Amino acid sequence: MREIPGKRRRLLSRRNGRRPELIDAALTFAAEYRWPVLPGVAPDPRGRARCACPDPECTVPGAHPFDPGLLAATTDARMVRWWWTNRPAAPIVLATGGTAPCAVSLPALAASRALALLDRRGMRLGPVVAAPTRWALLVKPYSMEQLGELLYAKDFVPGSLRFHGEGGYLALPPSETGQGAVRWERAPLPGSASPWVPDVEAVVDAVVDALTRTGVSAPEL
Repeated sequence: MREIPGKRRRLLSRRNGRRPELIDAALTFAAEYRWPVLPGVAPDPRGRARCACPDPECTVPGAHPFDPGLLAATTDARMVRWWWTNRPAAPIVLATGGTAPCAVSLPALAASRALALLDRRGMRLGPVVAAPTRWALLVKPYSMEQLGELLYAKDFVPGSLRFHGEGGYLALPPSETGQGAVRWERAPLPGSASPWVPDVEAVVDAVVDALTRTGVSAPEL
């Protein structure tokens, strides 16, 4: 059987722990979308559910920045290429806020129900990141003051919602974290421009209403 060179390179990359799709994705986020990214800490090789960081009680194993810290996030393609050349299996972490998208996240089951309801209503959503336990809807950057006013005006906000704003972070596909693979539930449309994302007001209003209507409003994971 004739060996296919490209296939051999992919197999060797996998055996060496290299995942070329990670560096390609990181470069797309940084150089094309202008989203600041950095490598996250990897899951502990002694156990996927554990983190390689010094915190034995880490709640987001393999899905957060550690060394370098969050402030090192960049859109510089040379720096991104250097990071993932030296740490080829590192998760891709987005530094949310500023000029980058923010996010609203909720438990996976609740998110699936909410998205189905929003689809039936014809609401336009941007990219949606799906991790095994939580999904995150990307939104336009917002300030803490803006978010505070938005939540204060509501009679009820489900405790299952989390907000990834300025100073926050989010693992992006195709990262592998301690909880499993991160994928796109709604992938960005291909192209060189930064993907469109909705306003946080529209997403919070729609998600709160959807969670209330589907009966998923109590605090969850």
